[in-house]
Amino acid sequence: MDMPNVQLPIDVIAIQRLLPHRYPFLLVDRVVEFEAYKRIVGIKNVSVNEPFFPGHFPGHPVMPGVLVIEALAQAGGLLTQLSQGTDADGKLFYLVKIDNAKFTRMVVPGDRLELVVELKRNIRNMALYHGSARVDGEQVACAEVLCAEVAG
Repeated sequence: MDMPNVQLPIDVIAIQRLLPHRYPFLLVDRVVEFEAYKRIVGIKNVSVNEPFFPGHFPGHPVMPGVLVIEALAQAGGLLTQLSQGTDADGKLFYLVKIDNAKFTRMVVPGDRLELVVELKRNIRNMALYHGSARVDGEQVACAEVLCAEVAG
């Protein structure tokens, strides 16, 4: 298994070549750590300008927990793409299962969400990841996510 040569940090322009997601659903701004087929650390800078804040909740902006889990799943997709040395052309990964999701603190504007994702195993066209989202070193959410690759 070849180990890809990856230059860190990976910026959002390179991330857009690796994932099909776009505004308002691209939830990883940067990759700061990467170990092929093992682990990745991504960053999501949470701004008050996020499109979900006006309705979640008016006067008390909180990032929806499901979007924190989606950010972890996207980081998992980046781990797979970078490990395989491929881009998003013709590839789509669908989130097919979430287990043991836990939310321990709200994510609010100004937070820097650190997305730590480890590959647990590959099963045919699927990958099982364990993800932990942190703010200032404190876990705010965690979950196991299963993603399946389908032809785009």
